[in-house]
Amino acid sequence: MKIKVLAENTACNEHFACEHGLSLYVEAERKILFDSGQTNLFSDNAKTMGIDLTQIDFAVLSHGHYDHSGGMLKFAEINEKAPIYINKNAFGEFYNGTEKFIGIDKKLADTNIVLTGESFRITDNIELFTCNTERALYETQSIGLNELKDCNFLQDSFLHEQYMLINDKGRKILFSGCSHKGILNIIEWVKPDVFIGGFHLVKLDPQADGKNQLDMIAEKLLKTDCTYYTCHCTGIEQYKYLKEKMQDKLTYISSGYEIEI
Repeated sequence: MKIKVLAENTACNEHFACEHGLSLYVEAERKILFDSGQTNLFSDNAKTMGIDLTQIDFAVLSHGHYDHSGGMLKFAEINEKAPIYINKNAFGEFYNGTEKFIGIDKKLADTNIVLTGESFRITDNIELFTCNTERALYETQSIGLNELKDCNFLQDSFLHEQYMLINDKGRKILFSGCSHKGILNIIEWVKPDVFIGGFHLVKLDPQADGKNQLDMIAEKLLKTDCTYYTCHCTGIEQYKYLKEKMQDKLTYISSGYEIEI
């Protein structure tokens, strides 16, 4: 399996652009676009990496936020045949605080989308699911991310977040955009062999109140048999703190980064 990072907050070198967001190209039994970043930047980096977006078999949107969905209209324009799998809850009115709308461009509803529910099997070895019915073993917080419902701002419950699991030669490879439901919860629910995606820890200050929680997360992740590739909403300082403890079990991936597993 090959994974190439088309968009992320940072870049491997000067040949690749970066932005706050995430987009991955996955080549397994199918060619997959997992998220599309905030803008059309993912398509520029795809060209630099020699990826023909017209040959993508399907796209997956991990959740209903702009920094993962912003390039999907561009993708739909480039590749009209590929379905885009989006959870049925992802077109909600999502906000950072109460002023900044961070949801999906509603024009995306007019493209070749397929709405998914609690689970959706794309092939025998590729599955999407939400874990919405699972019991959270570790507490999580929305940290200012809200949904506007009936004229009221409520804490985002992240029912719109879905994960992609690929069974590859007996290994479970799990893809998550931001892990809003809690990285420890997700790992406990799925027990993957490889995890790729954001940890959503950027608000935890490793030099202050966030230290104890980061220590606990590192301790729990170290006890698993999983290898972790992280990015985006994990946070650079948070990653550095975890890296000191997790060593080879944790790697940061930037725009232009390639993984072969």
